[in-house]
Amino acid sequence: KKFFLIQTLGAMVEPMPISQTIFRNLSDKLYDKRKQGALELEQLVRDLSSNRDKERIDNIIQYIVVNFSQSTNQNFRKGGLIALAAIAIGLGSDCHRAMGSIILPVLKCFNDQDSRVRYYACEAMYNIAKSGRTRILPYFNEIFDGLCKLSADPDLPVKNGSSLLDKLLEDIVRESDTRFDIEKFIPLFKDRLDGIQNPFVRQLLLRWIAVLDSVPDIDLVEHLPKLLTGLFEMLGDKKKDIKRETE
Repeated sequence: KKFFLIQTLGAMVEPMPISQTIFRNLSDKLYDKRKQGALELEQLVRDLSSNRDKERIDNIIQYIVVNFSQSTNQNFRKGGLIALAAIAIGLGSDCHRAMGSIILPVLKCFNDQDSRVRYYACEAMYNIAKSGRTRILPYFNEIFDGLCKLSADPDLPVKNGSSLLDKLLEDIVRESDTRFDIEKFIPLFKDRLDGIQNPFVRQLLLRWIAVLDSVPDIDLVEHLPKLLTGLFEMLGDKKKDIKRETE
């Protein structure tokens, strides 16, 4: 790993871009320790952002992704998720420049085999979205696709976490004005509407029809013909609440 401090024939290679203290805390099995490491990392990134040290921030993100969020150790993955959220918070209004590098590794953990990792991925995405607000919109399709998966998760804490993320995303879209790309979103939405039978996902999709319809700058009627097949299919759902919401 090129960022570890290693002595080779008297020469020093580039040190890892975070302190040993932050590394130890982020990799700890205890949540409170990982949280402490994230707070320390957040302050470090905030200071680097103030000093316009973009190169070191990029190095930190790369290091966290490779050595934490992609680790085979579940505690490292948990630490990587809270660390990526801390980086987004530390960047503040500048988080848009690194949003892809931060969001995509988190979304990958939505599919983790460990339910606790999936939960922390949901928590991390919530904190990233809360900090970035409309700056996450370029990645909205990917986030929404992941949200559909989490809403059908067999683990109740994960499902509850996805509900909180869903409500935050609804608020962000409502405040987005013309920045939300409905033309890009509708094909994904239609695909989920037509192809998913899970009742929790169906309820999520029905709520989002109401959300989109409530945004003044979105003309949902224009796109309604594309959604009718999925909606008619839902009218035949055996669950009365889904049938009622569809009507």
